[in-house]
Amino acid sequence: MPANTFSRRQILTVGASAAASVTLGANAAAAREIKGGVDDPWLPHQADAPVPLENPGFAFFTPAEAAFVESATERLIPEDDLGPGAKACGVALFIDHQLAGAYGRAGNWYMQGPWAKGEKTQGFQSRMTPADLYRAAIKAIDEHTMSAQGGKLFADLPVEAQDAMLSDLEGGKVDLGGADAKTFFQMLWQNTKEGMFSDPIYGGNKDMAGWKMLGFPGARYNYLDWVDRHGERYDQPPVGIRGRPAWNGAG
Repeated sequence: MPANTFSRRQILTVGASAAASVTLGANAAAAREIKGGVDDPWLPHQADAPVPLENPGFAFFTPAEAAFVESATERLIPEDDLGPGAKACGVALFIDHQLAGAYGRAGNWYMQGPWAKGEKTQGFQSRMTPADLYRAAIKAIDEHTMSAQGGKLFADLPVEAQDAMLSDLEGGKVDLGGADAKTFFQMLWQNTKEGMFSDPIYGGNKDMAGWKMLGFPGARYNYLDWVDRHGERYDQPPVGIRGRPAWNGAG
């Protein structure tokens, strides 16, 4: 090979080496040694740490939407002799903040087409995000009840009429325009259960009332004192991710 000629492989190798040298040179001044755990830029388990609800107000729902969700979820899990219902437990607030975040945007869902109607076994198939579905469905439901119930919104109906409307939604008997009634009801019911029984750090399950009704102990760190106590009723109060009020006031 003549002295003044290069192969393609040689040219690529030289170019890559030069680029690496420039990059290393540019970053050399910013390099630092991390040791001893004092300046660690990460902490164990932080990637999975829950994001607590800090704002006690609604972040997504309009007042009319919040009234609908509070009324509807209260009919799905009403107050009775066993304990408070969905409204007292903050279920609507839980759903609101979920819709205002990544869940509402379907942040980690595949949301591209095709948009053929799916089978029951295929789960959520709507082109709407959860936030869009809630907004469209609530608007359509209130318009429907105003037309059929003398100008009354869903939240203003007697409980018997609310129950009948929810039953029709569950059966897909109500035309909500672009929103599928059955899909919306299934999401509302799922989110209601999540808000009633999730950790209180997310805004629902206020005072751990949902857990107390079930006898669920929550996120207690261990049960060593109970390992050999077979057949005994566990009588300790539930513990949330943040502890419980008797320990730290944060519950």
